[in-house]
Amino acid sequence: MREPSMERENGTTLTETTTTTAVTSPPLPPHMTVSSPRQALVERLKDYGQEDIFSLWDELSPDEKDFLVRDIENLDLPRIDRIIRCSLHSQGLPVAAIEPVPENWVSTVDGRTMEDREKWWKMGLKTIYEGKLGVVLLSGGQGTRLGSSDPKGCFNIGLPSGKSLFQIQAERILCVQRLAAQVVSEGPVRPVTIHWYIMTSPFTDEATRKYFSSHKYFGLEPDQISFFQQGTLPCVTKDGKFIMETPFSLAKAPDGNGGVYAALKCSRLLEDMASRGIKYVDCYGVDNVLVRVADPTFLGYFIDKGAASAAKVVRKAYPQEQVGVFVRRGKGGPLTVVEYSELDQSMASAINQRTGRLQYCWSNVCLHMFTLDFLNQVATGLEKDSVYHLAEKKIPSMNGYTMGLKLEQFIFDSFPYAPSTALFEVLREEEFAPVKNVSGSNFDTPESARLLVLRLHTRWVIAAGGFLTHSVPLYATGVEVSPLCSYAGENLEAICRGRTFHAPCEISL
Repeated sequence: MREPSMERENGTTLTETTTTTAVTSPPLPPHMTVSSPRQALVERLKDYGQEDIFSLWDELSPDEKDFLVRDIENLDLPRIDRIIRCSLHSQGLPVAAIEPVPENWVSTVDGRTMEDREKWWKMGLKTIYEGKLGVVLLSGGQGTRLGSSDPKGCFNIGLPSGKSLFQIQAERILCVQRLAAQVVSEGPVRPVTIHWYIMTSPFTDEATRKYFSSHKYFGLEPDQISFFQQGTLPCVTKDGKFIMETPFSLAKAPDGNGGVYAALKCSRLLEDMASRGIKYVDCYGVDNVLVRVADPTFLGYFIDKGAASAAKVVRKAYPQEQVGVFVRRGKGGPLTVVEYSELDQSMASAINQRTGRLQYCWSNVCLHMFTLDFLNQVATGLEKDSVYHLAEKKIPSMNGYTMGLKLEQFIFDSFPYAPSTALFEVLREEEFAPVKNVSGSNFDTPESARLLVLRLHTRWVIAAGGFLTHSVPLYATGVEVSPLCSYAGENLEAICRGRTFHAPCEISL
């Protein structure tokens, strides 16, 4: 696996790209022993009001003392203290009122012409051919809510092919690479490579790497994938004190999917992107089985608009749907995302009389595009401001579960920093099939996602002149089209016209 190299102080080279938000503090003084950390280290903790960490020191075994000292050594205490203080302080500050997104900021499905779509598709493919697009996958979570301890991307939702989320997304990249290679009408055709940056977490990193290796990277070249870890931060009480999970270890949690900005910067992957000639970055979450990875149309639209950031959006299904929506923060202010709980009932139900749509209707579905220049700016801006969301959760502690705060950033925290953001409407039934909840739940289950895939691909096959037979009602089944055959329903006539397929099945090359 090729990874961007980093040098140690002694000149040796690190070849593994792994980062955490909490980087190492200065080493302990040589005179300090594990049996006696009480001077410099305790004084350092006192500077930040965290000296209670050592309250049970005398009761620890030598190994436990060593573990605790190393745990604290690996904290960037000034940075963490700044994050805690800024985040707690921000909770009491007034926020600007929200306004609906201006209509002309959104490219709606109905408002696009065929000429627009063809222009953007070709523009995107040409940009991909030139090697200017990189892809970032947010994949730090485990499949806990799906009943699995594996990385969520390993999950098989029960499609006829049995493919995992990771495999489906890898094959979409392979398909786009092939389409981009075909866009050149003159001169020799050269291979096209889209570099894939996969963000893991300390809980999923090793398993994710092994999964890709054991599956031979699903046909991609090993050196076109870079794995990197999102950071973790200590969990704290409401007054900012560290919570101890055990007498010798801190309770920690991942820093949210918005930790991708700091992680890319700390792991020097933003520099890696620049060295590869990447100018645009597609960023998405792992749990959407219909995600169009490296979508040429979205990329072409983004370039055509000349924006710093962009997001695909879907219309809210109904006023009380529990999804975050894009809004304008303050009169003339920037775009941002607010959670459904921030909209009172009257705002959530308000109708735009001109369009007939909800005023606050554009749902965030974690499908984003950024310029590399903007990613560098936002990584610096978010780090400077150090404001994180505070999520009140039950935290495992040495006294049992206790209520505390997890510090998180979200991927959409970047948008207020953008000088311009473009929104691009897509249809749920074509591009949004989330897999979040265990089978039997009311929504976003493997079953609901699987049916969305089968129904979409069935429409593709019928449009291409194919026929279906089925032994169960068609609304409960369908066909799966391999991403290696078609990216978005194109080029299926030669495979499907005049042929009959018995559902459920996979159509592959």
